[in-house]
Amino acid sequence: QVYLVESGGGLVQAGGSLRLSCAASGINFKIYTMNWHRQAPGKQRELVATITSSGSTNLADDVKGRFSVSRDNARNRVFLQMNSLKPEDTAVYYCQTHHRGSDFWGRGTQVTVSS
Repeated sequence: QVYLVESGGGLVQAGGSLRLSCAASGINFKIYTMNWHRQAPGKQRELVATITSSGSTNLADDVKGRFSVSRDNARNRVFLQMNSLKPEDTAVYYCQTHHRGSDFWGRGTQVTVSS
């Protein structure tokens, strides 16, 4: 079984920073692409960031230049560094991967950015 557990969310003021972490188990982590998604209240889930097994990254246009994604394969962790946070970044953030024909999701961590 694949398990993903997010942590690091919280309440911050606009302009502040948070680093989210996702711990993975049940997979050979280093060979899998990992993704971060978010879902704001009343809105659809949005893909925010992707990092491949080789370390190639992609970021959504609305977070590019403010967020970065990285991974620590020795610790089976993927991170989302969020800087210059805006109120519109408020959402539940989820990590996700695709493994042997199925999608796997963490439970999510709440990020709230106040104005």
